Amino acid sequence: MERMRRESYSCPQCRTDLHYRGLSLVKNTMFADLVEELKKTGLQAAPADHCYAGPEDVACDFCTGRKLKALKSCLVCLVSYCEKHLQPHHDVAPLKKHKLIEPSKKLQENICSRHDEVMKMFCRTDQQCICYLCSVDEHKGHDTVSAAAERTEKQRELEVSRQNIQQRIQDREKDVKELQQEVEAINDSADKAVEDSEKIFTELIRLMEKRRSDVKQQVRSQQGTEASRVKVLQEKLEQEITELKRKDAELEQLSHTEDYNEFLQNYHSLSRLSQSTDSSSINIRPLRYFEDVTAAVSELRDKLHDALREKSKNISLTVTEVSVSLPQPEAEPKTRAEFLKYAHELTLDSYTAYTYLLLSEASTKATVMSEKQSYFKHIDRFTGWYQVLSTETLTGRSYWEVEWRGGGGHVAVAYRNIRRTDNTIRGIFGLNDKSWSLACNQDRYTFWYNNVYTPVSGPQSSRVGVYLDHSAGILSFYSVSETMTLLHRVQTKFTQPLYAGLRFYYSYGVTAELCKLK
Repeated sequence: MERMRRESYSCPQCRTDLHYRGLSLVKNTMFADLVEELKKTGLQAAPADHCYAGPEDVACDFCTGRKLKALKSCLVCLVSYCEKHLQPHHDVAPLKKHKLIEPSKKLQENICSRHDEVMKMFCRTDQQCICYLCSVDEHKGHDTVSAAAERTEKQRELEVSRQNIQQRIQDREKDVKELQQEVEAINDSADKAVEDSEKIFTELIRLMEKRRSDVKQQVRSQQGTEASRVKVLQEKLEQEITELKRKDAELEQLSHTEDYNEFLQNYHSLSRLSQSTDSSSINIRPLRYFEDVTAAVSELRDKLHDALREKSKNISLTVTEVSVSLPQPEAEPKTRAEFLKYAHELTLDSYTAYTYLLLSEASTKATVMSEKQSYFKHIDRFTGWYQVLSTETLTGRSYWEVEWRGGGGHVAVAYRNIRRTDNTIRGIFGLNDKSWSLACNQDRYTFWYNNVYTPVSGPQSSRVGVYLDHSAGILSFYSVSETMTLLHRVQTKFTQPLYAGLRFYYSYGVTAELCKLK
């Protein structure tokens, strides 16, 4: 009985009696609970390599050994935390009030270097962050507020600035869209103009070809008619020549007849035959044949050439007037380098030059001559004054310079429809409402417009610069030497494309040259 008692055991956890023989095991509840708890919480795996902080990352200040990447930085604690060490800031009530930001390496910059305190205030007087000790020390009496309040104020200003910028972005995007639509409209209009022009020119060429064929056919037809008429006359004359030769032979034979009776009998009939012959000759007048046709076609060619040239100018003028107005005009240039960005290479139009002006081979210089030049008559030529216009039209922003030698004259701009053949003052640059002119004499300047002159002061120089912003209605004249000095500025509204102009006084040898600026 005692042996049986010695061989019995009990569980230390549940106190259940167990016998050695016929052992009956049951579930270990404590161990089972521990296993279940481990299943719930799971075993924490070691962090992956990408979770550790590298040289460029913000490291957790609480990690020991190899540090993990910080998930957040606290502006109150001035410490950076990984996910594990950040957890108290989510669980502990006082820590929940801390300000968490993205990981930052500049947290220590929030510590006052003088007092080793967190800088939670802002001095508006000195525009810098300070600590509370600074506010009662060197910043005493200054306009100070909390950094949070200043940040809120600056945030409002920032939002206003952003709203302004966003509004400007919207405006610019709208402008870009409008300009894109303008480009599409220009392209569509240009394509249609080219297509219609091709059709018109094709029709014109077809008409010219038809007219050429008609003239050729008419000439050939008339050629055949006239040649046939001449051929008929030629044959008639040849028959008459044959008949006359026959008569001449009979008369010659009669002249050798020695029998008086036979001679006298035959003479009466032969002499009567000779007298009845038509001895009148054909009057062949000197003919020009078809030279008149050539002259007429040449005249048509010259008229067509002049018409095409005149219409081409109108077409160019119409095309030039097509412009796009940008939302805001650019600022007017201030320095010569800025002006040179708008340098315009100009040439002088020989069709407009007064006949006593000699143009250089490159058409950039004009000289007053004592002898009349061999220019042909043209509708665009100035006939009463020593003036000339540029070949190029000016519609955008342009800048050019004129160099005078041997004297002075006028630097001008003018509309194309300024009077050309008028010998009165209405055709002079500056004495009408179609031109603006700066008189550059050796001792003074004078600005002219619509027969009203304005004295202009400024340093004398042989070189004058002209700046034109056509769309903005700005025309400025400058004295150019080592520096640029504004002489006169016009603010108006230009209604047509402009041309650069030069006017000379009656002084032989004076030259003006459009300077090469590029």
